[in-house]
Amino acid sequence: MADEFSRKKHTLFVANRESAEISGVTDVDSFNEEEIRAQSDFGELIIKGEALQVESLDIETGVLNISGKITAAVYTDKKPAKSLFGRLFS
Repeated sequence: MADEFSRKKHTLFVANRESAEISGVTDVDSFNEEEIRAQSDFGELIIKGEALQVESLDIETGVLNISGKITAAVYTDKKPAKSLFGRLFS
């Protein structure tokens, strides 16, 4: 895991379970209407709900905006899977 001092600031702001602004996002692994999987220096964030949409994602600033009915937000320590070459040469 990244050194505590090198981590980007990470916030999760949910408004009325209808929209969310998440900072400190380094990547979005996958998304559909029921689940969005995003990576941060603090682990993987899984947002679950209904009619979820990625409204905007700015990788330079690390800000992700989503809309839809948010039913859960779960953090895991899971890292994104490495490619075959990444596994061979690490």
